[in-house]
Amino acid sequence: MSLYHTPLPRDKPLPLHAKPPVPIISLPCFSLTRKQPFGKSVAMSLPFTREDLLRFQPRHDAFVGIDSDGCVFDSMEIKQKRCFHGLIVQMWHLEPIEQYVRETAEFVNLYSRWRGQNRFPCLVRTMDFLRERPEVRASGISIPELRETRQWIASCSELGNPALEKKVAETGSEELKLLLAWSQAVNETIARECPHFEPFPHARQGLRLIAESADAICVSQTPTEALLREWREAGLLFFVSIIAGQELGTKTEHLQRTASGKYPPDRVLMIGDAPGDLKAAREAGALFYPINPGNEDASWERFCREGFARFLKGHFAGPYETTLIREFESLLPDTPPWKKQ
Repeated sequence: MSLYHTPLPRDKPLPLHAKPPVPIISLPCFSLTRKQPFGKSVAMSLPFTREDLLRFQPRHDAFVGIDSDGCVFDSMEIKQKRCFHGLIVQMWHLEPIEQYVRETAEFVNLYSRWRGQNRFPCLVRTMDFLRERPEVRASGISIPELRETRQWIASCSELGNPALEKKVAETGSEELKLLLAWSQAVNETIARECPHFEPFPHARQGLRLIAESADAICVSQTPTEALLREWREAGLLFFVSIIAGQELGTKTEHLQRTASGKYPPDRVLMIGDAPGDLKAAREAGALFYPINPGNEDASWERFCREGFARFLKGHFAGPYETTLIREFESLLPDTPPWKKQ
């Protein structure tokens, strides 16, 4: 049963802040009966594997993949600014140009079309942008090329600390040792300084809606350990069957392994807040519902009000989805602000 009665079809989405219709059922707190019960026991089953994705069996005729940071949780800005960026400055001794490091890293990770991508490619892109900046050139500070990091990224589909640890053991590379130390320090800092994140208010409601009528997994490039901790502490593990983090491959691979060939093409949806989520959806043959950066909760409210009902009733693809994506893409440029000045 849908939470809201919405007249369908409508080619264009309602405005984000339009008044929602009157709910026709209440929102009780409930737990789902699953073949594999979730709760604290899920955290004990670390880690999920690629085989878990391949063995996934549908219980409904629809599937939804859901990103985590910046999509379900209001966590992107805090994690990046408090944990990631300061450690870039510290580990690569870039204190004299900290202002430009932070500005560049914020653009890449939060305010550009690269938002939400894996931490390692984003670090490389941040260094590349820094190297081009006149202020950085004038400072005389050397920005690392990260050649071995680029080679590892190009050769590895599981861009996480376990794969990096293995590569460091194989090569003894000092560059990769530093990269690993940075990544480990990021995880430790997040666990220490960001102990709890709240989901966007309507995200919890949206997850309940999804769980009533579709299979769902978390699709993310965050380390699985952090995802499990955050979803467990927020009481959201009951709404998804698998937590797929960076160790299980790319978001495209998560979707393909879990859903491809198991659902009709118009019954697979990806929800995300970054262009990489849209790219993963397209590569996996899925539809895409965007959570707009800066209007996250309003996006979830619209999903509850009309988006999910349209998906279930087959009225999502076409003009409706196109309008949503056009609005979303206008928010995330590929040219940094310092190049426009």
